[in-house]
Formats: sequence, C-alpha cells, structure tokens
Amino acid sequence: MNAAANAAVDAPPSYPGAHRPDRRRRVVSHGISLAVYEWGDEDAPPLMCAHGGLDFAATFDLLAPRLAAAGWRVVSWDQRGHGDSDRAALYSWEADVRDGLAVIDSVTPRPVAVLGHSKGGSLMMQLADSMPHRVARLVNLDGLPTRRPAPDVPNHDRTRMLATELEGWLDARRAGATSVRRPGTLEELARRRGKLNPRLPHEWLIYIAQIGARHDPDGWRWKLDPIMRFGGFGPWRPEWTMLRMAGLGMPFLGVLGLEPEEMSWGTRPDDVVPWLPRGARFVPLADTGHFVHVERPDVIAGLILDFLS
Repeated sequence: MNAAANAAVDAPPSYPGAHRPDRRRRVVSHGISLAVYEWGDEDAPPLMCAHGGLDFAATFDLLAPRLAAAGWRVVSWDQRGHGDSDRAALYSWEADVRDGLAVIDSVTPRPVAVLGHSKGGSLMMQLADSMPHRVARLVNLDGLPTRRPAPDVPNHDRTRMLATELEGWLDARRAGATSVRRPGTLEELARRRGKLNPRLPHEWLIYIAQIGARHDPDGWRWKLDPIMRFGGFGPWRPEWTMLRMAGLGMPFLGVLGLEPEEMSWGTRPDDVVPWLPRGARFVPLADTGHFVHVERPDVIAGLILDFLS
C-alpha cells in the first residue's frame, strides 16, 4: 500500500469537490432495510438519485452538493445488496423499483424529480413507466441501453444462447450463496475498480473504496453481495427499457457518454434518438465515459439544473 492509501485508512474520505451527505437514515422496504442519504435543506424540493449496479450512493458525492447548493434536497440510497443496505435472498429489477418507491414515499406523497445513473437510469425509467403519477421529471445519466442485437448471431442461435445465459446465472447464484469477496488493501481495491473504470482518477477510486468497502481483519472488502454481477439483477432485456422510454410522458433528459468502457452499455446516439419520448432533451458528451457525473460534475450539474428549472 502506498503512502496515500495508508493515510486514507486513518483519515476521513476526501476528494476535491466531494461532500459526504448532510443526513443519513434507514427506510424499510418489504423487509429490507435501506441506507438513505441526503444533501441539502430538508424543506427544499426533492430530487431522488438512483446509483448504478455494483456502485453506491456515494457516487453522487460530487454531483449532489452542487445540486443542493442550487436549492434541491438530493436523496439517494444504497440499493439492496449494495453498500450499507441489507442483502436479500434474491434480486430483481422489480424489487429495486419497489425499493425506490419506498424511499420516495419516505420523502413525499407527491410527484418528484428522479435521476438515475447506468442501471439506476433504467430502474427509474421502469418506475416512471409503471407509476407515472409519481415522477414529475426524469434524468437518465448513461443508463440508455441499446436495442441492437449481438452482431453476426443468427436468430436460430439466440434461443440456445439464452439457455446458456440462464445456466450461467443459476451457477453464479449457487456459488454466490456461500462465497465471500476477495480481500485486499484499499490500493488493491482501487486498482481492481480502475480496470472497469480506467477514465476515473485513482484518487477518486481510493475515495469510493473507503466508503464502499469495509475493513475486515484480513483486509478490505467491497460492501457488495457476492451474488451481484453484471446482468445478475434478475430477468431483464435492454429492449424492454428502450420500449418503455418511448412512451414516457414526463419531461425527460438523457445524457450519454460517448467513450466506451467495460461498465457502459455500448450505446450509440443513433440507438437512442428514435426511442426518445416526445419533447425529450438528449445530450451526447464527447470525450466522456460511463461515469459522466464523476468525470464532468459541473457540466452535468448545469445540464440538470437547466432541465429542472
């Protein structure tokens, strides 16, 4: 472990421009206790923020204080199986959507503005589609999957591929029931995360590791259920999200990072434009990867505040 990582073990998390939440609390959703975090005045209009898969509410530590300073009560939560929220026996998109609604209900019975990054963007589109009376405005940050099928795969092979995918998911589920995440130093966790997010500064990865990992006797481990993996959140297909998006009736802002990364959807602007809701605003960002709100927090905050106004 280098000197910076050694110091990080004893020092509170710190990163230029990042601010930890002003308040923390718990919300119980169908027997699962969720860790909820807030920035800004409790009497300000709420903006609900859903993080992506294998991530944490702390991913908004750069964006949320900028929005709070502009007069918003920013509310986020660690999704089930992530961070300081409870784990569950099984996971599904529908359960995550219900959890999101439980957090919204804990804030207000009125329609609210919602924002989601990556998986969180798709979750919030599903919430907006199923309960449009609860969503006043919707912001999707690089959570716009493509409808394009895998290239050069004949249709008659796709059913066989689906069976293989399901077998792999079930095998991983069985193995995850008794497995634990591999320990390491903060430096090692940051390097592992950096392979998935090579555009993010190493200092940010150390920061998020301090918050998203726990210090066990044998080392640091990410606070993520070992069952969690890409595509491991239950039955879901990208085209379902795109079809939902086309029918949304509330004001919609979609932001797409154009630099491909392992955690991104691989979506291109031409994949999105035909499926945008009427009157939607769509902003593709050149030289920006999947974590648009971490790479360019001032730009993203400006886009969101302009949209919400």
